[in-house]
Order: sequence, then structure tokens, then C-alpha cells
Amino acid sequence: MDKKVLYWTLQIVGWTAYGVLNIYLAYWGERLSTEQAIGQLILVPFYISITHLYRYFIIRNGWLKIIIQKLVVRVIIACLILSIINYAFLFGISSILGLLDPTLDLNPIVIFLSILANLILYFLWSLVYFMYHYVENYNRSLKFDAAMNEIELNNLKSQLNPHFIFNALNSVRALVDEDPAKAKNSITQLSNILRNSLILDKKRLINFNDELNTVIDFLALEKIRYEERLITEFIIHPDSYKYQVPPLMIQTLVENGIKHGISNLTYGGKLSIETQVDDNKKLNIFIRNSGNFKLDKRRKHKGFGLENTKQRLKLIFDRAASFSIKNEQEGTVVTTVIIPQLSY
Repeated sequence: MDKKVLYWTLQIVGWTAYGVLNIYLAYWGERLSTEQAIGQLILVPFYISITHLYRYFIIRNGWLKIIIQKLVVRVIIACLILSIINYAFLFGISSILGLLDPTLDLNPIVIFLSILANLILYFLWSLVYFMYHYVENYNRSLKFDAAMNEIELNNLKSQLNPHFIFNALNSVRALVDEDPAKAKNSITQLSNILRNSLILDKKRLINFNDELNTVIDFLALEKIRYEERLITEFIIHPDSYKYQVPPLMIQTLVENGIKHGISNLTYGGKLSIETQVDDNKKLNIFIRNSGNFKLDKRRKHKGFGLENTKQRLKLIFDRAASFSIKNEQEGTVVTTVIIPQLSY
């Protein structure tokens, strides 16, 4: 519903219902005179008008942007002023219609209680009005944050794909002169990987099985390049296939392990991918590679692929996911990613 339509609908329906309730409570069991009926009917448009002017005052003075601590005092003062105006209006209408009882209506206690009751009434109206806007602004903020996260996520993925393609092409290039037959086969494998990456590029998350297939194809290319210098192993928990992961995440970490670990070793090394599902129903992914992890303390730089992965995990899972990389033992680096199982 349009905001203006919603506002006026609530104003008219709300204050009309309040007026009817007032009549029912004030004159229940008694006969309602014409003057009394007119008096009550006049109050409904009065409430609508005065709260609408109050709303105009709130918007014009920027109260919707004021912090709550400062706003409360201003609202109470405004509601007190509205209550006094309300009582003065009611007093005037009662005088005009001949319904005024000086003994009762001019009693200080009655005046105080009447103003207090109306103050509470206007304060409740203010509470509903401000709560609606705070909730609306909060939802708008959430949508804005989600949109910004989506843009940043897409930027990260757009950075990742050219990076991946460049490295994969380098692997194929090394085979063109050495073994044309293997090069032809590797080009076919590369085309499969690229086709999958283009399909998956628009998705925030993909099935673990799809990501694993991409990793297997990528390692097949790398094994052609490194031959016996690269040994691979897969230890996959059966429940892993129930999970979803960011596209090219595992492939990026595998590539990082080969580039910064195994490729620097004269005799190559081993790369293994192991998954476990823990008691909290989170998927634990362990990528182990031969080598040693060294952090550049001057730049605090861990590599493009690692930073990209960390940022994507944070954008998608927030604090529910975790990432770490360390030397597990002498000559072995372990990269650990823990992600929750999202429900859709």
C-alpha cells in the first residue's frame, strides 16, 4: 500500500474507532442527546487535524533524524502542548453546545486528569508514528546493506574469474610445444571448466558437488603440467553434498596451495582435500598442501585468492563462517574453511 494511503487510512479509521469507543464508554446505558452526539462527532476530525499538524511539525523540524535520547523530551513537551490545546478545544465546544458543567469541568483535579489522559493518548500516537518510521528506515538500511554486499560480492567474483582463466591458460600454454596431444586434451578440460564458471558466475552459492567437479577438472590440468610432482587425494564426507559453497572458492584455495607451496618444491608435493561435518552441522573443509606458510609481516599480505575468499565468506555468511591458514606440521600447510548449512 502507498505510504500516504496507509497514513490516512490509519488516521481516519483509528480516530473514528477511538471516537466510537469514547461514546460507548461515556454514554453506555444513557440516552445520547443531539448536542452530545455533535460534540463527539466534532472531536474525530479535530484529532485527525491536530495529529496531522503535529506530523507536519515533526517532519519540518527533522525530528525523524534525531537520536532517541533527545527526541523523548521533545515529544513529551509536544504532547503536553497538544493535550492543553485538546482540553481548551473541548472546553470551548462544551460551552458552545451548552454541555459545560463549571463545577466539574473547572475542577483542577479534573483538568489535570483530562490533560494527563490526553498526553498519554498523544504520546501513544507519537510512539506508533516514530516506531513505524524507525522500522521502515531500519528495513531500508538492511536492503541498502544487502544491495551493497551484493555489489561487492559481484565485484569479487568478477575479479576472480579473469584471474582463474589467466592461470589456467598458463597451464595449457606450457603443454603446446611439449605434448600437442595432451595440450589438445587439456584445452577440452579447460573449456569445460570455463563453461561451468560462466554458468555459475551469477550465483552466490553452488552445490558442493559442482564445486568439487570444477576442482577435479582443474587438478587434472595441473597434473598434466606438474606430472609426478603433484599427488592429489580426496577424503569427502558423504553429507558434504548437502551443502552449498561460494563458486570457485575451493578451486581458488587449491590453486593457492599449488602456486605458493608445491610449485616451489623441487620434488613437488601432495595436495589433499578433506571434508567433515561437525556436531553443529557445519561443513569443515581442509585443504592441505606441501610447503610452508609465511606471512609477510610488512604488508600483512596473504595473497589475492585468500583475501578474496575471506571477503566472500564474510559477505555471504557473516560470522557464521570462518577461515584460517596455518602450518599444520613441518612441511604441511592446512587451509580450513567452516561454513554453515543455509536453509532456503
